[in-house]
Amino acid sequence: MNKVLKEAILWVFIFVPLLYLSMIWNQLPERVPTHFGINGEPNDWSDRTFLIYIPCLLGLGIYLLMLVIPRIDPKNKLLQMGDKFYMIRLILGVFICAISLYTLNLSKTGTMTGNNFFMILLGFFFAVIGNYMQAMRPNYFVGIRTPWTLENEEVWKNTHRLGGKLWMTGGLLIVLSSIVIKEQSMMAIVFGVLIAVMVIVPVVYSYTEFKRIKGVTDERSNG
Repeated sequence: MNKVLKEAILWVFIFVPLLYLSMIWNQLPERVPTHFGINGEPNDWSDRTFLIYIPCLLGLGIYLLMLVIPRIDPKNKLLQMGDKFYMIRLILGVFICAISLYTLNLSKTGTMTGNNFFMILLGFFFAVIGNYMQAMRPNYFVGIRTPWTLENEEVWKNTHRLGGKLWMTGGLLIVLSSIVIKEQSMMAIVFGVLIAVMVIVPVVYSYTEFKRIKGVTDERSNG
């Protein structure tokens, strides 16, 4: 697939929410809900023109960010990922498109009560990103960036191997929990616990792995 076609596919996911917004525009009230509480009921409203910024800021913003960062990466590791980095960009594009469509639809319906669809989207996103995590090269922008992974390439590799498995497992558990648990307050607790594990465990592991590798290196040097 040539570069122009690849970029065109990404632009499709940027424009789809705008197309959907144009289709539902006349069905929207002048003021629409733009924020929802943990009970799924709206607690903040804005003028409907605010909805124009959702796909623009999210879709276009993420697209431009992911287009720029490989070119300012001092180690040029992201460009070395080739098609795998493009797949990460594509995954982000699809995810942001889905989130934008979901948000626009919420503003149309006015409620998200009894709906864990957002959690399901996040779960699939984490699972898919986890699948590509092992392919991420050491860089300052994407991945599990701790002082210890950035300091040692082996620590980066081992941490992302573990992190990939955790994110895939955690993401699938989020999806399963979102389907089984209907009460949103309970789902929020489960989601928080799973996210904490997915974030904290790799960080702690990167530190312990760095100390282990440094200890082995020091021992060889002294020996």
